[in-house]
Amino acid sequence: MRIRDCRLVLVVAAALVSGACATSEEWALWSQHPAHFASAEHIEFSLRNRDGKTPHVSRQDIDEARSQQWWGEPVMVRQAQILDR
Repeated sequence: MRIRDCRLVLVVAAALVSGACATSEEWALWSQHPAHFASAEHIEFSLRNRDGKTPHVSRQDIDEARSQQWWGEPVMVRQAQILDR
C-alpha cells in the first residue's frame, strides 16, 4: 500500500510541475503533435533563437519550417533581418 501511495504522489507532483510550465494554449497546440519538435532542424533553430536573444533566421530555416510544418510560437523578424546563409 505504501509503494502505491508513493507512486501516486510522484505522478501528481510530475503533473503539477509539468503543467506549470505551459499555458493552456501551448498545451492545446503541443497535444496535437507526436513530439515537441518536428525535426532536428526545428530543435536546432529553437535552441538558437531562445527568449532574450536576437533572432537568427536564414532562408533555409524558412524553407525547412514550411516543408516540415514546424509548430510553436513564431519567431518574428523583418525581411531585412533574414540571413542568406
